[in-house]
Amino acid sequence: MRLLRSCSTLVMLSALAILAGAPAASAQDGRPGPAPSGSPDFYLDEPLGSVGVRGSWIFARAGSDIFSFLTSQLTLDKGDFRASGVAVDLAIALGPRVDVVGGFELARSASRSEYRDFVDNNRLPIEQTTSLSTINLTGTLRYALVPRGQAVGRLAWVPRRVVPYVGAGGGASWYKLAQTGDFVDFVDLSVFSDSFDSRGWSPSVHAVAGVDLQLYRRLFATVETRYVRSSAALGQDFVDFEPIDLSGLRTSAGINFRF
Repeated sequence: MRLLRSCSTLVMLSALAILAGAPAASAQDGRPGPAPSGSPDFYLDEPLGSVGVRGSWIFARAGSDIFSFLTSQLTLDKGDFRASGVAVDLAIALGPRVDVVGGFELARSASRSEYRDFVDNNRLPIEQTTSLSTINLTGTLRYALVPRGQAVGRLAWVPRRVVPYVGAGGGASWYKLAQTGDFVDFVDLSVFSDSFDSRGWSPSVHAVAGVDLQLYRRLFATVETRYVRSSAALGQDFVDFEPIDLSGLRTSAGINFRF
């Protein structure tokens, strides 16, 4: 968990640091034009696609009854299921404004808790750790709201410095909900140690909106907001619960390289 948070935080800070050091890009009005002298900013051909990495913050909706049960019995709240993540994207241009994007995202949250209304025989807290891990495989059709650049003659293509975009798509989500520690048996109120987990795959759909900001030649910063809808059946360790809600809002920032 610490490694995942460190990786996503490093990606975020790197993107923000580069943005802060690139006033020339932010000062542009988004229209393509000649580059400053000594820093050629054109390509010989229009880019075929891009590859990028983003750090994400996942704001889980946590709307199903398993979350209501956990937050009512344990010292958890829905905010404890927010997570940091890392995403990788590969985009291929289908046209002047249209890309198809394949993505992979990994995220995890983990929180320690105790029962709100019970203690053990020594009047000590009954403690456990609850974690939620997700992997998202996505395909997105992305549309640039303005031309991404323009041809200058037959031998040069000048990129636009600011390119907002929207998109939608679908994919598959894998999750693992796990609990390890001490628990109360509500039949006889005894305390026992155990581990529970549920995992599985489910389909997902999403919508995205974002912007690419040119930093240097083929290097761009990306800021994106994405909303994902998904739910999945729970395993035998969590019987009599409705499907777990895996939906939520994702905000991310990172860098991408056009090729």
